[in-house]
Amino acid sequence: MAASLFRSKQSHRSLFTTVSSSKWKVKQVTKYNFNESLNELKTHISDSDFVSISMENTGSSSSWHRVLPFDTAETAYFKARHSAQRFQVLHFAVCPFSVTHSNNLVAHPYNFLLFPRDELKLGMPTYSFSCQTSYLASMARQGFDFNACIYDGISYLSKAQESVAKIRLGTAFPSLRVMKSCSTSTVADMVFVERIRSRIKHWRKTCENTSTSTSTSKDEELISSLRNIVLGNEQFRSRPCLTIDVCSERQVQLILEMLVDSSDVLPLLVPGKGGTAQAIRIVLANSKEDKDLLERELQNLEEEENKKFSGFREVIDLISASEKPVISHNCLNDCTLIHSKFIMPLPQEVDEFVSSMQMIFPKVLDVNYLMKEIGTARKATNLPTAISYLNNHFFAPVDMEIPDQATVKEGKIHGLNALRLCYLFMKLCSILKISPTVAESGNKHLASDLEDFANVFHPCSSNIQEPFNNDINVWTNNTRKVSCENVVFVWGFKFGQTASTLKSLLRASHDIFSGEFDVKLLDKSCAIVVFWQPGLSKNFLELMSSEEISGDLKELVSDGMRVTGYETYKTMCRVGLWEMDLAESLERTLESSQSDIENGSVRKTYEIHWYNENVINMDDL
Repeated sequence: MAASLFRSKQSHRSLFTTVSSSKWKVKQVTKYNFNESLNELKTHISDSDFVSISMENTGSSSSWHRVLPFDTAETAYFKARHSAQRFQVLHFAVCPFSVTHSNNLVAHPYNFLLFPRDELKLGMPTYSFSCQTSYLASMARQGFDFNACIYDGISYLSKAQESVAKIRLGTAFPSLRVMKSCSTSTVADMVFVERIRSRIKHWRKTCENTSTSTSTSKDEELISSLRNIVLGNEQFRSRPCLTIDVCSERQVQLILEMLVDSSDVLPLLVPGKGGTAQAIRIVLANSKEDKDLLERELQNLEEEENKKFSGFREVIDLISASEKPVISHNCLNDCTLIHSKFIMPLPQEVDEFVSSMQMIFPKVLDVNYLMKEIGTARKATNLPTAISYLNNHFFAPVDMEIPDQATVKEGKIHGLNALRLCYLFMKLCSILKISPTVAESGNKHLASDLEDFANVFHPCSSNIQEPFNNDINVWTNNTRKVSCENVVFVWGFKFGQTASTLKSLLRASHDIFSGEFDVKLLDKSCAIVVFWQPGLSKNFLELMSSEEISGDLKELVSDGMRVTGYETYKTMCRVGLWEMDLAESLERTLESSQSDIENGSVRKTYEIHWYNENVINMDDL
């Protein structure tokens, strides 16, 4: 497709290069204007076709901790999960945008400053996180205001943390909808229901007698008070209520079913420490209208309470509820951060993570895969360079309108990546001759040509149209596919050796290296050897652990050379042995017990891609 595209080397005007950054208008959102901005954002998301997102973190994985070309989908996820758990999101940019009939953009950008503040004094969302000086320095150069972030940043709780907080504070609100039980009632159930029914009937009669009584005798007031104590009568929002203790979910279900048709009684669940109901509070309203009024009051109160807990997570909830396609620049890193910070702890397995994310964001599009279609992914390591490259090599003009939202202060403008994503996405669609949306029955849907690019959570995938699997790819020319079974990790060689020197030493050490093989350095301590003939890697590993080793190879082993297969590397990533040097992490994994190594793992055959460079490129793609 790329070969047939029209490229123009003539100078042409680009909106992104002609509009100075000082004229961009991005709404800056802190805790002081968050509620107001949230209402505006809700409208803009509802009216949009897509939502682009971008985040600034306190750091990112480095060295071999990054996702590398030889990583499978599984090990790539383990690395992204480790990074998401370590670092903190300080800035979250959101930009709902619409595509006009002429394929131009109308964008509404927002920059949210975040800071994980323990506002509820519960030790959540976090007390500590990791930082990298290079990241903080880069953010400062771009104009990031750390004072505003720390003092005015919006806090939040994840969904999981919110549930815990509500239980600890005893402010959980019930769901008033009752699901009919499918189980058959037992004799014990019927006895329990009749006992509760009789108690409620007697309580209602007492409430009615109290409301009609006109006596003011002190003795009668005392007797009435004692009766209320014995019967458990209380007041809830100036209405009589009765609290019934329960000891199982079954009892809760039976009571709710019994009261479901009542016109003037409203049951409320009282949460216990374990998250289950410890009692049911039954409120007696004056009429059906009064019951409906109370129900609305409680729903409004619940919404207000939820805002105290969720904070910025309401933005994530809005995007999720809209089901609009989300545009990202690195969906694996972005989605692991979102899941970890705003939803719940990341699951252990990559398949579970993908299923969970598809429930949150049904469609996530990574512009890196679109860039790969025109062969520019390796030439653009970040958004500005990607846009610059496309502007210089392709004629695909895109106009972007940004309606007035706020005037940002003069000086350095921070947080333009969500806007850049909008522009880059439309630029790529124009170059690839893809219409982003298709109108059907008055509604817009994601174009079928873009469906293949959605929900690809493997950053090195070679064929995005393949089902999600454990193959990996390197976005570079002259790649060669290789099975993980044919890859061996080698360490313990002399410090400072190059890949070519190590390859020469291995070739001269044993006949097993007489065939075609390659050596690549991963860091200063470790390399991988790729055998292009199947079966030789297994033979090499067996040879290294046998008594038959001799000659130059034995001398290399005596000098400290160690080897292991890909399964050890995968286990190392799974259990989280993230030492600075890869060799040290592999060594620690080998020292682990066999039960730890084989715990829950099934040996599979994977495929990776190779390329002809001496050192793997560590730059972010």
